[in-house]
Amino acid sequence: MSEDWVRQLDARQRAMLAEMGVKVWAPKARATVAADVPAAVVSAPVPLPEGASARPTAAPTTAALSREPISEPISTPASTPMRAPAPAPAQGPARAPAHERPDRADIATLDWPALREAVAACQACGLCASRRNTVFGVGHTQADWMIIGEAPGEQEDRQGEPFVGAAGQLLDAMLRACGRARSNEEAGRSAYIANVLKCRPPANRNPAPEEVLQCEPYLARQVALVRPKLIIAMGRFAVQSLLKTTEPIGRLRGRVHRYEGVPVIVTYHPAYLLRTPIDKAKAWADLCLAMDQ
Repeated sequence: MSEDWVRQLDARQRAMLAEMGVKVWAPKARATVAADVPAAVVSAPVPLPEGASARPTAAPTTAALSREPISEPISTPASTPMRAPAPAPAQGPARAPAHERPDRADIATLDWPALREAVAACQACGLCASRRNTVFGVGHTQADWMIIGEAPGEQEDRQGEPFVGAAGQLLDAMLRACGRARSNEEAGRSAYIANVLKCRPPANRNPAPEEVLQCEPYLARQVALVRPKLIIAMGRFAVQSLLKTTEPIGRLRGRVHRYEGVPVIVTYHPAYLLRTPIDKAKAWADLCLAMDQ
């Protein structure tokens, strides 16, 4: 085979690659380019296959181009180097918002309006992500009695008030039986009602220890501002939070406990009494003990 044919074939190869938008450079030595070479330049010469015939009057077909593997590195035209894209950051589990709650010492200095605002803006635990409303408290702010429940339910979350719905109606009936009400203008015949948690746990699940811990300073300040003569703790989580005990309610009933010097009477939560009405007699005995104080 002649050198002229190789030069002519090489020129046509380059013309074809140029139509594809590929800039081709090769030394004067004989070289071929694979038919399916991407946008790159072959810098090492590759011999033509044995038996290839020259046809100067016709353009070579794709099959006529050499398909021998390229053994030398492929050089690219001068351009901005290609870099692998940076890996996307791993998606971890959803986290609660950053801790946003005044220090315990600061909470202990807040008045009623500032305390209510602090509760409404609190993001100290993950419950802030699912709540509709914070549930602060309701009733006479200088009431003789303070009722402390566990956590808001669905209706409380909607209305922003503790003990509404069926459980709230039962509580109101219990208070009326004692000559008291949540909305009475007389402190001596009223009650202030609050919960350990100020936000509803999703699906009304039990409060988590961390959630109770984050809310404790708010409840402690409410007790300090009300200065009640008596606290009635309703439900296991309210009892355990106030008295710092793991004892069941059945073992704590029938006697007077203390929280920050304030007498505490332990009884069942109204929601429990709706499910277990046989224990309403025990709850009434607890209220009679409260009225004796």
